Amino acid sequence: MTRVIIIVLDSVGIGDAPDAAAYGDAGANTLVNMSRVVPGGLQLPTLQALGLGNIAPGQIVSCPAVAAPRASFGRCREASAGKDTTTGHWEMVGIITREPFPTFPNGFDQAFMERWALTVGVAGWLHNKTASGTEIIQRFGELHIATGLPIVYTSADSVFQIAAHETHFGLQRLYDICAATRALLDPLRVARVIARPFVGETVATFARTANRHDYSLVPPEPHDLTRIRDAGLPVLGIGKIHDIFAGSGITASLRTKSNTEGMAVLGQQLATFQRGLIFVNLVEFDMIYGHRRDPLGYAHCLQAFDAQLAALLPRLRADDLLLLCADHGLDPTFPGTDHTRETIPVLLYASALPARDVGLRATFADIGATACAALGVATPATAAGHSLFAFAP
Repeated sequence: MTRVIIIVLDSVGIGDAPDAAAYGDAGANTLVNMSRVVPGGLQLPTLQALGLGNIAPGQIVSCPAVAAPRASFGRCREASAGKDTTTGHWEMVGIITREPFPTFPNGFDQAFMERWALTVGVAGWLHNKTASGTEIIQRFGELHIATGLPIVYTSADSVFQIAAHETHFGLQRLYDICAATRALLDPLRVARVIARPFVGETVATFARTANRHDYSLVPPEPHDLTRIRDAGLPVLGIGKIHDIFAGSGITASLRTKSNTEGMAVLGQQLATFQRGLIFVNLVEFDMIYGHRRDPLGYAHCLQAFDAQLAALLPRLRADDLLLLCADHGLDPTFPGTDHTRETIPVLLYASALPARDVGLRATFADIGATACAALGVATPATAAGHSLFAFAP
């Protein structure tokens, strides 16, 4: 293979994580449970033809197993402690997070917040507790505009989020404060600082924008992305991939504001990107529909991707490997607004490879290991993952 394309369907889990109960997620199953509550089930003809239904035979309504899937299929368990974006993506490239990133269910310590305000140059803050991102701007948006104080909140993930108005507070000012916050939180191992800009003048018109920006903890190196880069091959991140890895191992990056734009950018890059890894994150499943517990919207988003995938497949070369997966679950039928601890589906498509059942894998790290093997990049014997195929040198 000369090109590997990994597309992460952010949060599209497929249930059955054996340790789900330890995370309060027993019974969560994003794809299966959603298919049961959406009228008509999940109509995903392209993914079905590849073998999505073969991963969970008879369970995904309207997406049954097929006799001759076009792709290899299976699922991966998460070996890391966690169920968030950072742990999921890091594990894909061989980084197992044994010690969970810290979370702050009661907000951040008062002494830390006072030091934070002094360091970033604000007179104070609003909230500093867990919250839904859409709800928080409804509750505090007008007070934020009136006082000029940033809205600080967290979630079940290891994250420090700052919501601020793009014009009244300033988008660049928000970015600068988040960058300074990232430096303060490095010693605490907080996984992400997220800038959450919004617009509007009243509660009725407040809306988050696509100018979100993540400031991640720098992952330990080496990992599969740095190995591919160090082998002299380009690693292109599309969407929030650069942010998730704090640029580690990424040689070029293209930001996108939607799944549709992400797929369009990928299609454009296939015309000129000759060799290496293209790593794509499609965030709308998670950000817009999963966290808002909107199964119908989630299903429509999946169906839109299915159509885009159908248009993409004929553009792949004979020496391309396409790998579809997720990073965690986010069952929109499950109580609460947090991610869910699930296995993830894996589909591997290449015209040169036979389609087969790759089974249940012990770690997401098999994804990065497969990318390395396909590109002829060596990985150490101690690496966490193992390639799903033995590629010829």
